[in-house]
Amino acid sequence: MPLERSEVIQAVIVRTCKELKRDNDMIIQYDDNATIIIDQEGNPKGTQIFGVIARELRQLNFTKIVSLAPIVL
Repeated sequence: MPLERSEVIQAVIVRTCKELKRDNDMIIQYDDNATIIIDQEGNPKGTQIFGVIARELRQLNFTKIVSLAPIVL
């Protein structure tokens, strides 16, 4: 996936080190930050996702990303 140096791309944040609080008062915190590069339609440009992702992405209509992920928390 070649990218040029000055090219502006769109990405979805799937993990953050900052705490995420859910509606049921559960707090989720990951060890690292991670993003997934997407195209104009919202589909991921890659074909493989490593690591866990949050289940809130399903509510935001990123179903293709959710289906590629090995673990959804």
